[in-house]
Amino acid sequence: MLRISRLTDYATVLLAALASEPHRVQTAAALAGETHIAPPTVCKLLKQLQRAGLVTSTRGLHGGYQLARAAAQISAASILDALEGPMALTDCSAGHGNCEIEGSCRVSRVWQRLNLAIRRALYDVSLAQLAGLDAAPARLPALEREMKAAASRAPSRS
Repeated sequence: MLRISRLTDYATVLLAALASEPHRVQTAAALAGETHIAPPTVCKLLKQLQRAGLVTSTRGLHGGYQLARAAAQISAASILDALEGPMALTDCSAGHGNCEIEGSCRVSRVWQRLNLAIRRALYDVSLAQLAGLDAAPARLPALEREMKAAASRAPSRS
């Protein structure tokens, strides 16, 4: 099953909290209080997000954290990459030379296409959309078409 880790989920919650007040520098303690995430976890995640270039930190009496760029310019893909590394459904999706049977495999191209489609969908969703700050909701037209087609094929319940 494809599933993000709890820490990645928490990092997204922290980023959404920062995105709600983008010009305000917020302390780790304040973010922990606002999000109800344990302070040690908040500190750990903020350090990872800073190393990935998603947040900046300011030291000193009025120090804290804020987004490194606008929430609309931070993709869900970049958040996942920061916490979990580049997403790959299979070894062959991670790049050439990562699988022993790569030369004789018949399914690798399809897995790579699926991996790319998921990656594109993640790039199409911004932190602003995740945080509910974007007036335009996240839209995935291909998925919407597929869901409508599936609903029209489903037997009616009378």
